[in-house]
Amino acid sequence: MKQRKVILFLLKFFASYFILFVFYSLYLQKTQKKGDVFVCAPITTKVAEQTEDVLSFFGYNVANMQHEEEMSVKLIVDGQYTARVIEGCNSISIIILFIAFIIAFPGTLKATILYAIVGSVLIYIINILRIAFLTIMLHKYPDNQILLHNVIFPLIIYGFTFLLWVLWVHKFSNYKK
Repeated sequence: MKQRKVILFLLKFFASYFILFVFYSLYLQKTQKKGDVFVCAPITTKVAEQTEDVLSFFGYNVANMQHEEEMSVKLIVDGQYTARVIEGCNSISIIILFIAFIIAFPGTLKATILYAIVGSVLIYIINILRIAFLTIMLHKYPDNQILLHNVIFPLIIYGFTFLLWVLWVHKFSNYKK
């Protein structure tokens, strides 16, 4: 019986992940431009713009601009190129992973849909805040780039997503019953 549940979980997880990933890949193919001129997908550009808005709200002199030589958006603090937002930074990949888990470990249809929406919005917001935090920390402490980008930065988003999963399993999924 337990093997059946594990196999069903894995099938649901990988099927939903694959379907969502295919849709996202098609979106990227339609919206990104590579070549002589680079243009990021609108969601990546929007994340950079919203990060700029957050930092501007806190009094930082920040601008963003499409990188001329790669598929990224530059974040410029006090006239200095400090960080960049790439496709992997826009939170969509982690949201896809989050939703696939929720689908694979379902609750009621209503709870599953609502939690997927609310969780996705929260992940998106946390992501904007983490990029803002990283940008300022890189501006102030450029010698700590490896620690900040490779440890602290992923810990924030993956840790938050993990907490959402734990909450889902213990409070809202059918598993709690």
